[in-house]
Amino acid sequence: MNSDQFEGKWKQIKGEFKKKYGKITNDEYTEAEGNFDKLAGKVQERYGKSKEELKKEIDNW
Repeated sequence: MNSDQFEGKWKQIKGEFKKKYGKITNDEYTEAEGNFDKLAGKVQERYGKSKEELKKEIDNW
C-alpha cells in the first residue's frame, strides 16, 4: 500500500465522520462535503492517485 492509498483510506474515514456530523447538525453542506471526501478517498485508495490528480480528473468530467 503506497502513501496515496493510505491517504485514501483516511479520507474515507474523515468523509464518513463529516457526513454523520452533517446529519446530526442538519448541515447539508457538511454532509455533501463528507460524501465527496468519502468518494475521493475510495477512488484514491483504489487507483493510488494524489488528491491533485483526482481533483483535476473530476473537474474534467
